[in-house]
Amino acid sequence: MLKNIARRSLVLLALAATGAALAQKPTPRSTAPATPAAPLNWPTRPLRIIVGFPAGSTPDLVARTISEPLAKAIGQPVIVENRPGAGGNIAADAVVRATDNHTIGFMINGNMTIAKILNPAVPYDPQRDLQPLSLIGTAPLLLAAPANAPGKDAQEFFLAARNAGDKWSYGSPGVGTVGHIGMELLKTKTNMTAVHVPWPGNPQVINALVSNQIQLALLPPGLAAPQVKAGKLKAIGVTSLGRSPLAPEYPTLNELGIRGFQLEIWVAAAAPNSMPKPIAQKLSTLIAGITRTPEVRGKLFQQGWQAVGTSAEGLANRIRNDTAVLGGVILMRGIKAE
Repeated sequence: MLKNIARRSLVLLALAATGAALAQKPTPRSTAPATPAAPLNWPTRPLRIIVGFPAGSTPDLVARTISEPLAKAIGQPVIVENRPGAGGNIAADAVVRATDNHTIGFMINGNMTIAKILNPAVPYDPQRDLQPLSLIGTAPLLLAAPANAPGKDAQEFFLAARNAGDKWSYGSPGVGTVGHIGMELLKTKTNMTAVHVPWPGNPQVINALVSNQIQLALLPPGLAAPQVKAGKLKAIGVTSLGRSPLAPEYPTLNELGIRGFQLEIWVAAAAPNSMPKPIAQKLSTLIAGITRTPEVRGKLFQQGWQAVGTSAEGLANRIRNDTAVLGGVILMRGIKAE
């Protein structure tokens, strides 16, 4: 009996020792990388916003509109730096390469979606190297034609365009621009075969329309509307899915029978992918909130933008959708940057 008691005591001691060892064993760590903590004293210097277009351009005006309230929110100056060239891709690459955690960029559609698809030589990959912050503003394009364009309504106009074949041409401010790719998308949905003619910029496109050198173009409403009201151009319809507050008097192409057609230009904020996530999240929240304030919304509207102010995830979704649509057109049509 004493032997049995002793045996049970040894078993209990062994179990106790095993339990103590398990209690001291460290819990296995997750293999997922830890989210870096935001420095408690961030920012420690001025924040830099790089814009890929000249001073006075629409993306530049948006950046300067956001910069003042953003400076107040972070307690540091916000400096807008213009680095024009390559349709904004030079500036986007500079943002990607920034490692100071105090640099972001304000970019247009192409810089954050199709840049690499359009031109494999572009040194950065938008989806790999850029961190979305917030979609700031959107705007539709207006399909415009010369004032004497045929057809008493949109249906007759598109019929004339199809019948004209490659005798009709359309203008854009360059290969790979939204005006170019958007027209190629429209051609797939309407069976038009108008030929692309690139111009240095939208003002030259408008002049070509007015003088009947070309028959079609997708233009920012702010540029085209004055010419329409002056009787120099004919407005066919806008490319937003629903009526745009920026041009409420014009029907949408969707209303005119081109079902599901949606195309917008937009401007957004992005950070280098190397920026710690907590800092990027803070900037995303601040920029989105500033964009949605009545004062900033009003200023953006005057500049030709419908203010949005999304989360980082909202912008990421828009990037994925636009990349799929516009990238598909590029690949289908064999479009390459010049």
